[in-house]
Amino acid sequence: MPEANNYTFDHTELAEVLIKKCDVHEGLWGVYIEFNLTAANMSTSPDGKTMMPAALAFVRKIGIQKFETPNNLTVDAAQVNPRAGHPAAQLGRKGK
Repeated sequence: MPEANNYTFDHTELAEVLIKKCDVHEGLWGVYIEFNLTAANMSTSPDGKTMMPAALAFVRKIGIQKFETPNNLTVDAAQVNPRAGHPAAQLGRKGK
């Protein structure tokens, strides 16, 4: 089997990983991404003499935020990371 060079996650998969990392057990949570936006004059030719104004977006932070109602980005922490001793936690252990 070839060695993996990268792994990708959709929004809810990433939210689930972060919910577990943050040890969150309740609520609806979704991915939160904070951007820094800036502008610069960028070279558009090999000789560097032709410039164009450009907008640049940098990912500053990635995290999770709490939602009040479910949507396509949310994950229920009680389902994906139940507290130890909770019946859902016991079901998860049996399946492994």
